[in-house]
Amino acid sequence: MASFLLAALWALSVFAGWGLEAFCAGGESAAGCSQRLGSVSTLSGLFAVAAACCTAGAWLVPSARSDPRVFSRFMGVGVAAWIAAEGVLFLGGLLAR
Repeated sequence: MASFLLAALWALSVFAGWGLEAFCAGGESAAGCSQRLGSVSTLSGLFAVAAACCTAGAWLVPSARSDPRVFSRFMGVGVAAWIAAEGVLFLGGLLAR
């Protein structure tokens, strides 16, 4: 469940404009900030893709579903990648200001 919640938070921050509102609202150069935040979102997207692949792999790969240790590893790496994606987006947003 944590992976899905982190995925939703990341998706809303990138695609629904939450990141723009949080980091670029009220600034002197909204266009420049928006462009910098777009670059940060792309970098963060690399972690998000890895996280989505690990999460999907945990649920779809038969060996992961049958072995709790393998499932836990896939999910652990997936959650860590989601946290990295969120962290890159947050720190990059702060620097984009």
